[in-house]
Amino acid sequence: MDTSYPREERPPSKRGSPPAAPEPRDHLVWAIFNTLYMNFCCLGFVALAFAVKARDRKVSGDVEAARHFSSRARCYNALATAGSVVLPLLLGALIVTGVIHLSKLAQESVGFFTYQFSGSDDEDQ
Repeated sequence: MDTSYPREERPPSKRGSPPAAPEPRDHLVWAIFNTLYMNFCCLGFVALAFAVKARDRKVSGDVEAARHFSSRARCYNALATAGSVVLPLLLGALIVTGVIHLSKLAQESVGFFTYQFSGSDDEDQ
């Protein structure tokens, strides 16, 4: 017999249907943001189209189709965001490395021409 703590009497829990799965997200705000601000290769517009389809299906009650379109909208949104963030960073890195390389090349060429001119002055005397 368990006498450590008094127990509260609870009514037995009713076992019914399992809780319904959460409704799919439509990612509409993210798609609008990608369409207006970071529209890389029109992926933001494609994401917006799938987000609107997902919202329409969710409102009409077709949850499976809404999940499908929501997944596609999320994929295109991620691609548009990644492309719009990664490609400018990559382009900036290439420009910086190109400028550094050209400046080193210019310094070496100035040193080369200075050496050639000073060497030809010694031979003339």
